[in-house]
Amino acid sequence: MKVIDIHIHGGGGYDTQTVDPGDLLRIAEIQASRGVSAIIPTIYPAKINKMRTHIEAVKKAMEIQAREESHGSKILGVNLEGPFLNPSFPGALDPQVFLPPAERHYREITEGFENIIKVVTISPELKGALALTRLLSDRGVAVSLGHTNATFSEAERAYQQGAHCITHLFNAMRPYHHREPGIAGFGLLNPHIYVELIGDQFHLHPRTLDLVFRVKNPSKIIIVSDSVKETPDHESPTTANLENGTGKLMGGAIDVVTAATKLIKAGFNRELILPCISFNPERYLSS
Repeated sequence: MKVIDIHIHGGGGYDTQTVDPGDLLRIAEIQASRGVSAIIPTIYPAKINKMRTHIEAVKKAMEIQAREESHGSKILGVNLEGPFLNPSFPGALDPQVFLPPAERHYREITEGFENIIKVVTISPELKGALALTRLLSDRGVAVSLGHTNATFSEAERAYQQGAHCITHLFNAMRPYHHREPGIAGFGLLNPHIYVELIGDQFHLHPRTLDLVFRVKNPSKIIIVSDSVKETPDHESPTTANLENGTGKLMGGAIDVVTAATKLIKAGFNRELILPCISFNPERYLSS
């Protein structure tokens, strides 16, 4: 089974905030040791020049893998988690470097790297977001919606413009409300849009995960790690819940294989869980 993590920032003391392609290769090796076949390193929002150096490191790591074919999980490209995000829902990201969704900003970030950009997260309620969503979708880039205060109707309009997915459902977004189900409600109820779930059972309560699997089209669920630099390169239950001093979750701390295994042991249907780390992300990337 080919296992794919489409949203991963790092682990084992390494992350995507680097200019050294060796750091990306080490992340790939760690992931391979955990049973992950392929990854999409996810770039944090930062100043444009800094983001470019981080993307360049991923590109160089991909080139090394293509030459040597011996560096762990295959790096498929780049996931840009922003910077086109709503500063009211930054999660663990730095809202000071967020930018309005605009083609010129996207071009400045990605010029020379266009062919390796696979996923971009955008907050759909921001001015310019729908136009950028349509532009990227037409170019074959998967647009995911996240870090957002979007209403149900705003999420629906972004979907109509080509958005494919929702970034880590429920985390860093407008909460569900009975009078305004918001983007979370849209993600649950629309049978065609994919949703990411951080499957560590910390970012989402196990019963929330149960709710998602009861309501959502299971072929559109993708389990991601959202793992960060502090994620150990071995399973460590005591650090599976990475928090800052205020209790805010800073990112995932287990790989997707471990997350899936834990969910199955907790009683989730194996036949539903395994496609969420294999067939579903593969279809998403090819759609």
